[in-house]
Amino acid sequence: MYTLDDLLHLMARLRDPQYGCPWDLKQTYASIVPHTLEEAYEVADAIERGDFAHLQGELGDLMFQVVFYAQLAREEGRFDFNAVVDGITRKLLRRHPHVFPTGDLHAAPEAPRLSESEINRRWDEIKAQERAEQATAPEQLSLLDDVPSALPALSRASKLQKRAAQVGFDWPEALPVVDKVREELDEVLEAMAGGATAEMAEEIGDLLFSVVNLARHLKVDPETALRSANGKFDRRFRFIESVVRDQGRALEGCSLEELDALWGEAKRQEKNPAACG
Repeated sequence: MYTLDDLLHLMARLRDPQYGCPWDLKQTYASIVPHTLEEAYEVADAIERGDFAHLQGELGDLMFQVVFYAQLAREEGRFDFNAVVDGITRKLLRRHPHVFPTGDLHAAPEAPRLSESEINRRWDEIKAQERAEQATAPEQLSLLDDVPSALPALSRASKLQKRAAQVGFDWPEALPVVDKVREELDEVLEAMAGGATAEMAEEIGDLLFSVVNLARHLKVDPETALRSANGKFDRRFRFIESVVRDQGRALEGCSLEELDALWGEAKRQEKNPAACG
């Protein structure tokens, strides 16, 4: 079987100025980013669908993205793949003192003596210390400094809220957040009455941010929840298309009432597939 060293060698060959691949040679950090995001989502998709037959391949595609970035950095004399591995290993050793109390990767293992809540608290403390060490101007340090702006909006909203919660800027429980969601919905209705697009967009954003806050308090990952809802809509709409197609009709020729009835049938079949034969 090929090894990681073989993959690194392959990557170097692809980027060889004289004998490499023209497509790979013209790539930059920025041009690869869309591919990286796509590969990450394909890994997530395979896991969500339980498609473990293809998960291995998707993980390989994602790993290749890391190898590609490391090759570009090596060519520029910044760092190489080994430095990436060294950096993440040191970081994980530092952030898991409950597993590696001496900081020695190869020391005899000991059972963690901390509770999960204590481990999470310690993790946050270590990350805060790392942010302080990396800050060029400590007096301007913010809890939000390393929350990537390129994250999907729902995920970033959740991370921003979690960071603020570390210093007590948070609702104590979920019910007040429900009230906030209702308040934001009322403000959306007011904006709709005014008819100003910019105001409606702002209020919709506030409503979504509050819904993310509610999901966080209920320990629901909003990105995962919405992806699940997207999948559910996809399945049910395809059911409608299939039924209408079998009837020899076009969707455009169906009334909203007919389509809604088929949507209800799709829901019933999902909830009780055995009864639907």
